[in-house]
Amino acid sequence: MSSSALRFLAARLREHRLRLGTRWRRLSAGRQALLALAHLRNGHPYAQLAAGFGIGTTTAYRYITEAVDVLAALAPSLADAVRAASRKAFVLLDGTLLPIDRIAADRPFYSGKHKKHGMNVQVVADPSGRLLWASPALPGAVHDVRAAREHGVIDALVGAGIVCWADKGYQGAGGTVRVPYRGRWETLSAGQQAVNRSHAKIRALVEQAIATLKSWRLLRKLRCSTTRITSLVQAVLTLHLASSE
Repeated sequence: MSSSALRFLAARLREHRLRLGTRWRRLSAGRQALLALAHLRNGHPYAQLAAGFGIGTTTAYRYITEAVDVLAALAPSLADAVRAASRKAFVLLDGTLLPIDRIAADRPFYSGKHKKHGMNVQVVADPSGRLLWASPALPGAVHDVRAAREHGVIDALVGAGIVCWADKGYQGAGGTVRVPYRGRWETLSAGQQAVNRSHAKIRALVEQAIATLKSWRLLRKLRCSTTRITSLVQAVLTLHLASSE
């Protein structure tokens, strides 16, 4: 766990408590920050963390939720990310599925592409694969190009004139979004095959940004309400950007 992330979150929690006028808590701001980071980084359940920190399970849940909401409020907006991206030669766009604990009947959350239930999160990265922005979470059944449009990613990139590299899931996006040639490999011309190979090498770097999100083990298998997932993703994004400054 990054010590800079711990210091950052502890400082934000102290500021939050000061705004609220809080006089006493079972845990100091530093301990609350450690509790929240342990949950996000390792995915430990509330009961286990509560026992380790000497507090009740309900208190652990309340403290973690508070810390996540404080962090999520600090996450960059799409407009912020586009301003940062405008200083880059291009950006990379991709979607990832965050697996969730759902039954087969929950069709809106089932991704046919990944053959599992989850939430679709769109990721924007710089040419080196560094994470710039992560979108709110949508049900896993939503296709990448539709998700990008709903979040306004494509319009924002086009409006700023930023070239974006994406995979075949963004066919038809248009604008400044560059996608590979569609079709079976053997039906493509030699020139088209060469373009697709070059495209794949450039676009592959976005996997680093996705790996950055999933290095936080909680996001590898989410067992919370789907309404909380966006806040968790935004909290992780804030911590990553704060630690990389």
